[in-house]
Amino acid sequence: MEKNEFMTIPQLARLLGLSRIAVYNKVKSGEIKAVRIGRTYAINTKDVADILGKTLTQKSKEEIDQAIKKTVDEYGEVLRLLGQE
Repeated sequence: MEKNEFMTIPQLARLLGLSRIAVYNKVKSGEIKAVRIGRTYAINTKDVADILGKTLTQKSKEEIDQAIKKTVDEYGEVLRLLGQE
């Protein structure tokens, strides 16, 4: 295992500004992916960007695309006119 490949619940809690219990509850509910190592949960550092909202999931991308399409469909002419100003 590489150094800093995983972080603990207390480390992630400090990073997110949440309590350890709040992060633990998110792990237990499946909201945050973690692996159990003995009595400790470990969160893969590659997943931290997702937790922080720094990366978009495919579902998020699709929701954004739908919102853009709806906006253009409803306000396309207004947007075009604003773009000319």
